[in-house]
Amino acid sequence: MNVLVIGNGGREHAVVQALRKSPKVEKIYAMKGNAGIGELAELVDVDYCNPTVVADWLDAHKDVGYTVVTPDDPLALGVVDELEARGHRAFGPNKRAAIIEASKAFSKELMKKYGIPTAKYETFSDYETAKAYVETCEIPVVLKADGLALGKGVLICKTREEAQDGLKEMMLDKKFGSAGNKVVVEEFLEGPEVSCLAFTDGKTIKPMISSCDHKRAFDNDEGLNTGGMGTFSPAPFYGEKTAKEVLEKIMKPTVYAMNQENRTFKGVLYFGLMKTKDGMKVIEYNSRFGDPETQVILPMLKTDLMEIFEAVTDERLDQVDVEWHDGACVCVVVASGGYPEAYAKGKEMTIGALDEDIVLCHAGTAMKDGKLVTSGGRVIGVCAKGETIEQARQKAYANVEKISFEGMYYRKDIGIKYRDVERE
Repeated sequence: MNVLVIGNGGREHAVVQALRKSPKVEKIYAMKGNAGIGELAELVDVDYCNPTVVADWLDAHKDVGYTVVTPDDPLALGVVDELEARGHRAFGPNKRAAIIEASKAFSKELMKKYGIPTAKYETFSDYETAKAYVETCEIPVVLKADGLALGKGVLICKTREEAQDGLKEMMLDKKFGSAGNKVVVEEFLEGPEVSCLAFTDGKTIKPMISSCDHKRAFDNDEGLNTGGMGTFSPAPFYGEKTAKEVLEKIMKPTVYAMNQENRTFKGVLYFGLMKTKDGMKVIEYNSRFGDPETQVILPMLKTDLMEIFEAVTDERLDQVDVEWHDGACVCVVVASGGYPEAYAKGKEMTIGALDEDIVLCHAGTAMKDGKLVTSGGRVIGVCAKGETIEQARQKAYANVEKISFEGMYYRKDIGIKYRDVERE
């Protein structure tokens, strides 16, 4: 069948590469895609955040039998709802279910109601009330914009002054737009973090292999929050005991809670977790594949991804055996100078001869006058597999050095975290 993939980042390039391996998939369309995706799919320049426009395009292209919606915005805006209403098969949660990511306040209230372990919190829509609370709460404290903010709407404030400045940025200065109209003020937790994604059809849950993201812009987790500067898989400390705890105390209760709330979730449910002294706790939910987690997870997938997608849509995920390769995978994100703040675009890129088994996941790239140029903050992810994380990271970095463009930068410490944390 022919498939449409919605999105234009490194995550979507990883999805397209995985679908290319499926004997079920003939032609792939990508909306809007990037230069790397354009090598594997036909690019479609359509506003994918407009449900009506996307559905109209599919109505006019009867040859497309399935659509994969991966970014958070179109999911929250109801693209899947509109497609299904018009008889198109699609992968991803509907608008009612996607709220688990689209509203931090909703997800915190859900966890509180159903006893899912998470940090203590308070929610505010009035700036003065939030300001007064921050004057008395424990420090450090975490501020979260309620709505979608490209993965950047979370501030860890080490002083009251930082917390007050953060509230002003979110609620008054509208740094994250309407996402900051409501703010969650959350207890600061300590411990190693892990991303645990799972396929679910609302009844069955199939966890993916674990991974660890690096959110901060610079080495040693310094600098501003970004969409993610690199990832590695699996998490060194995430063993069978921890995986069982997460499945029983977090994953299953979350799917149950969404069903009880008449918000059945079908798609990829992302659990951002922290291993605290009191056990595993939820830091955040996402309603889709993570970026750049997907870039290290899908290269390790043995099972046909298209087969999994269709099983989720048809609510027969229990009939699919989701299998994974042994070993490890590391992704180093190469970014434009200045990211996550102002950065230049249109810088010509050169990519040398890479090792045969290196996978590139284009993110902010485009073709201009026949040349590869930068078009975003996170430009490209260099992904390498190995028997161990250390082997994979050495291979990834050796190939990062073969990429160049003016102003490029990347973290040098991807894959080093949590080496000394006990595996359980």
